[in-house]
Amino acid sequence: MDLITMSIRFFQDGGPFMIPIAIVLTFGVAIAIERYIFLTSAMRANRRDFDTLLPLLTNGQYKELGERIAKPKSAVSHVYKEGLARLKSARRRQDIEYAMEEGLLEALPRIEKRTPYLATFANIATLLGLLGTIIGLIAAFTAVANAAPSEKATLLSASISLAMNTTAFGLMVAIPLLLVHSHLQGKTNAIVDSLDIAIVKFLNLAERQKEAVSK
Repeated sequence: MDLITMSIRFFQDGGPFMIPIAIVLTFGVAIAIERYIFLTSAMRANRRDFDTLLPLLTNGQYKELGERIAKPKSAVSHVYKEGLARLKSARRRQDIEYAMEEGLLEALPRIEKRTPYLATFANIATLLGLLGTIIGLIAAFTAVANAAPSEKATLLSASISLAMNTTAFGLMVAIPLLLVHSHLQGKTNAIVDSLDIAIVKFLNLAERQKEAVSK
């Protein structure tokens, strides 16, 4: 019996709760793929723009910097745009920092959205598997109660085996979703940390430029 036939048999023997678990798996895989592509693209865009903008900021080329971030295509460009706008009018470092943190808060929802759903789907898959097994066991014991004494042991063993398929499938879905969630959460945290570093570098370089001009 090949793997495909075994998988089909396993799915059929699991009962009706295998379908909602499969639906949860489908949504989880779709979100995981979308988030992986988005976060990978966001990391590359932030790194590219940061490497381009940092020399301009270091050399005090604020006009060129403003032109580059006029239409921000990355989170770091958006944050720098907010900081540069406040830099022209604010005198205190704290005011510029507040403006950049506001820009960071505006960018965070796009970075963090939907990733927590993976952990939720993993929990749902596990609970659906347990619920399917419990309902299967209830049905099994009900059927055994009306069976002939000589058939009870065989019938109960087969029914319990089939009921356990639901829990097994739920765990087979939940464990990979949790692993993917952990990986994507790590990517998200890395992006947020890189934006925090970019803000600190902007503030420090802008302060040095002001000190150089005042001298």
